[in-house]
Parts: sequence; structure tokens; C-alpha cells
Amino acid sequence: MTEPRATVGLSTASVYPESTAAAFELASRLGYDGIEVMVWTDPVSQDAEALRRLSDHYAVPILAVHAPCLLITQRVWGTEPWVKLERARAAAERLGAATVVVHPPFRWQRDYARGFREGIERMAHETDVRFAVENMFPLRARGREVSPYAPDWDPTVDGYRTYTLDLSHTAVSHSDALELAAAMGDRLGHVHIADGTGLGKDEHLVPGRGTQPCGELLEGLAGRGFDGSVVVEVNTRRAADRAEREADLAEALAFTRLHLVSSEATVG
Repeated sequence: MTEPRATVGLSTASVYPESTAAAFELASRLGYDGIEVMVWTDPVSQDAEALRRLSDHYAVPILAVHAPCLLITQRVWGTEPWVKLERARAAAERLGAATVVVHPPFRWQRDYARGFREGIERMAHETDVRFAVENMFPLRARGREVSPYAPDWDPTVDGYRTYTLDLSHTAVSHSDALELAAAMGDRLGHVHIADGTGLGKDEHLVPGRGTQPCGELLEGLAGRGFDGSVVVEVNTRRAADRAEREADLAEALAFTRLHLVSSEATVG
């Protein structure tokens, strides 16, 4: 076995409905290597200085900033999508985070979508922070499949310098996570580790509880010396209490670390 080179982080989204501050406390107590900040309606998640204080207090570095790309965050940091990305980059630079996670544009964001690839490339030249475009998923209804993203939910269709691979999203899209990782190749710089069963909703299960090849993917990353971040992004909203939420996050961390030290499998 080889020692893991990747860092294992905790997404602040994984503790919802608890706060961003609670994510730092749990990450510290459970032994995560760092935090990915989901910028959303919690004011602390939008405040770089407050995040820096939390990072210093708990001695937990911030590995990534997830730009506010969700429907529920359409008004966070204003409504102009490029301003959101610029603010995410500024926060990442101030906090020492290596990565900004961003979703492909929605189809209705026509101007943004039209210049998205070129704009991301331009911004990548202006900073050491990586903009890692995440795979999403189509919507299905009455036997039809529609992508709400432009040009597609699969970012490899357009091609970007850096990608985020999300395994809950591969479950929803019914795509092969290992094939998608292979298509991303050396441009795969960031991973959201979670699981899913292939239902038409984004489940974000604890890895190992669904049908996705979470262990095989992690082992393949370890085998090729992946040195990015693997971030646990799971849904613990249904946890009965803090103890159950903590147990889920501890299980996810143990699963991820176990498979990151195996080099017996390779991706693609």
C-alpha cells in the first residue's frame, strides 16, 4: 500500500441544517484534513474574514470554495454570475484555498453560457486558484431527458482545464463514474465523494451505501498518485441528532481514507 497524497476534506454542506461553523468543529474533531466551503445562505459562508477566523481557531485549512451556483443561491453575492466567480476567487486567494468549484451554466443564463468556457480560461490565467467545473445531471420527466445546463451536464463535452467529479451526480445521470474519470484524465483535480442508487434525485449518500464505484475510483486515484482533494459531500439532513450526523461523517472519512491508501486498481 502507498500513503495517500490526496487530502480528505469535509464540505460544509455535509452538516446541513447545522451551520458553517459547525462543519469546522466537526472536521477538527473527526480528523478531516480540511474544509470545502459551500457558499450559500449562511452569512458566515459568504464572509472570508469569518471563515479565516474559523480556520485558524480549529486549525482546519480551507481546501476549496464552492461558488454559489445552486438555484437556492441565485441571489448570494448578487445575481451576476461572473461577479460570483470573481468573489469566489478572491475568497479562495485570501483563504489559501487551491480550488473554486463551479457548475456549468444553466441554459437560461444565455450570455453567461455563451462565454463561459472562454471566461473560465481567462480567469484561470489570472490566478493560481483552479476553477474546477463539476459534472452535473439531466432532468427526466415522462420518459424525456433534458439537460438544464449549457452546453451539457457533462463538462467534458466542452473541455476545461480542471474538473470536479461528483459521484452522487454520476448516479443521477446514469453515467459510468470510472469512464468519466478516465475522460477527465489528468485534468481531474477535485472529487466530491458520495454515493447514489440511480434514482432521479441527487442523494449524496455516505460512500459505500449506494451503487457507485466509490472504492474503486479512490483506489485508482491513489494508484496514479492523485494529489488533489477528495471532499466528503454527503446529505445528513435526516440524521436524528448530532451523534448520528457525526457517525455518518466519521464513516465517510474512514471509507475514503481506507480506499485512498490502496493502489491495486487504476482509473481508465
